[in-house]
Amino acid sequence: MASPSPHDRSRKEDVDEDDPVEQMISRTGCAELHYAVQECMAEHQDWRACQNQVQTFKDCMMTFQNARKEQLRKQQMNSTQPAAS
Repeated sequence: MASPSPHDRSRKEDVDEDDPVEQMISRTGCAELHYAVQECMAEHQDWRACQNQVQTFKDCMMTFQNARKEQLRKQQMNSTQPAAS
């Protein structure tokens, strides 16, 4: 019996909600771009045909990661500053 394709977006939503990778990508705000990469890969069966989608998704993830790093840096700075009297 063949397993379902990972590129099949017709799966039940509750299955996606249990997937930690899907949850992580959803939190980044880049989920639609991730799905665009998956759909392109399913359609073309060749990652080279999907470079625009891959680059757009990569850019979105980098933006999220940079914002997250800045947020953590600010939190760290605030937690190490002495309390005002």
